[in-house]
Amino acid sequence: MALPHVTGLRGTPLSTILRNPGLLLVCLLFAVLAIGTLSIDVLQVTGGIKGDEASYVAMALSVAHDGDLAYKRDDLTRFFEIYGSGPEGIFLKPGQGHATHDDRLFFAKSFIYPLFAAPFAKMAGLNGLLLFNVILLVIIFICAYLFAAQRAPQTSALIIAAGFLGGSIAPLYALHLTSEVFNMAVIFVAYFFWLYKEVSDHENRNSSNTLSSSASDLVSATLIGLATFSKLSNLPLIVPVVALSWWRRRLRHGTMTLFVFMVVVTGCFGVNALITGEANFQGGEERKTFYGRFPFEQPDLTFDTLGTSVVTNDIRLDISNSSLTTQLARNVAYFFVGRHFGFLPYFFPGLLILVLVFSGPKRLTTWQHLIVACVSISALGLLVLLPNTWSGGGGPLGNRYFLSFYPAFFFLLPVIRSAIPGIVMWIGGTVFTAQIIVNPFVATKQPWLVAQQGLVRLLPVELTMVNDLPIRLNQRRSRIPYNSERGPQLFLYYLDNYAMLPEPSGFWISGRAHSEIIVRAAAPIDELTVTLRSPIDNVVQLRVDGLGKSVTLEAGTPIQLTFPVVGVPGRGAQNFVLSVKTENGFIPRLRDATSSDRRFLGAMVQLSSKLGEKK
Repeated sequence: MALPHVTGLRGTPLSTILRNPGLLLVCLLFAVLAIGTLSIDVLQVTGGIKGDEASYVAMALSVAHDGDLAYKRDDLTRFFEIYGSGPEGIFLKPGQGHATHDDRLFFAKSFIYPLFAAPFAKMAGLNGLLLFNVILLVIIFICAYLFAAQRAPQTSALIIAAGFLGGSIAPLYALHLTSEVFNMAVIFVAYFFWLYKEVSDHENRNSSNTLSSSASDLVSATLIGLATFSKLSNLPLIVPVVALSWWRRRLRHGTMTLFVFMVVVTGCFGVNALITGEANFQGGEERKTFYGRFPFEQPDLTFDTLGTSVVTNDIRLDISNSSLTTQLARNVAYFFVGRHFGFLPYFFPGLLILVLVFSGPKRLTTWQHLIVACVSISALGLLVLLPNTWSGGGGPLGNRYFLSFYPAFFFLLPVIRSAIPGIVMWIGGTVFTAQIIVNPFVATKQPWLVAQQGLVRLLPVELTMVNDLPIRLNQRRSRIPYNSERGPQLFLYYLDNYAMLPEPSGFWISGRAHSEIIVRAAAPIDELTVTLRSPIDNVVQLRVDGLGKSVTLEAGTPIQLTFPVVGVPGRGAQNFVLSVKTENGFIPRLRDATSSDRRFLGAMVQLSSKLGEKK
């Protein structure tokens, strides 16, 4: 993915640009980070297996050490040696036809990212995979700077390029040994090859440079093809590239660009068919994920006797009982301003570029219109097809499925005369992601902590996808059973550390604290009755499903409040937020010498629900 000779602002050669002190400083920082990735204990600082890491790491190591993409006992042994445990969540499938073999299975994930990452895995194991992600971020930054240098002065371009990355959640994914950063980098480079000639000066545009010729579109199509094989949702990103050529009546060139894209995609699926006997790496006759016990771990543990089937042969609409329009409207709001996956808190620079391009005095160019249409339709399709899991699931912050589309926003960048937009990118982004920047390793290991402090807590919780929220990774604080007296089974999801585990008489909220809890009802309820009590005088602000009341508690005297509940449907349950804020507190140990309870407590909460009427 090396960059050819290109020119920057006012025809300055790349060698001159690299002598820019600011750019060299940033490159030096990346070099320090690269060295650091080879020095840390990856398992300790990143929290072990996350999301799809088991599959991708095992695949990269298999290519690096065995030269194949087959899962055998040696692969399981290698994984145990590195992690001290099995590949939790690995996706596997048996071979078909010529690939059928008793002592091996195949990885049921795309092989593109592991193939590129394998040399780094062979060089330094997990540290090598981390280094690969850092290098990908460097490539993104260089492309961003070179493009921005055609739209703004060099210093401003430097700040904008760095702000687009640093003001978003994208760098956090470098600590995930999965394909997300790879996909983002491939798309970024693809769009750079496609659009650099659109913004470069006239002299450079007419040169024989690859970036300045029609061949750049073919390079772009090749890269988007690889990204599409890696994740099929990237397919729409080829449309603007082809459509621009056709719009300009370059029908032959546009058709050739589309042909190259199709050859790359079908070729990759064809290679997968040659290896495994099936073109679809996540479909076919059988595909399973494994937890706890794994094929080849013991002689009697086989693919047929273990695992959970997760075959994906088609797209199935996942629509809840609420109307499609209501659910879509709700998800659109979550998509932009959701607390855990929203575009505003985690991709703020992209949103700022949108504001700049639409508020500027000049009209959008054709390729800018095409990009806006592409990302808009893709986002809408994601919300319609996957209304209860549009962020990608797995627990990480930010919209994992839309990370590959984030690069497209950068290439909407208008002509800018100052560094102010870049500075705003940094400030606006870090307002929401400062906790991540301060300690990215903690944010990676415990992503639920990020959204329980700061301004991000003011944003709405994505109630359509409760079981995909980061808090689900903390089993002690999510899906906690609570037996309601009259109504159906309730499950509690603690979004912060200020609520205690349920006791026979209810659960405590900390003193002088504001706790938010998602209540998930197994069957719809019409109302929720909340009983509050405290051994001290206290003031409690209570909010249930958006309706709030403030009450004054007298010591030892319970107060009962009833709220109507509508909630948000999702995955066969009803979800709503219970918010409790206490103004005072006490420590039982300091009130009663016989008590051993040293907690700082505010109020006891007891819940009782009323089953909704069947319609």
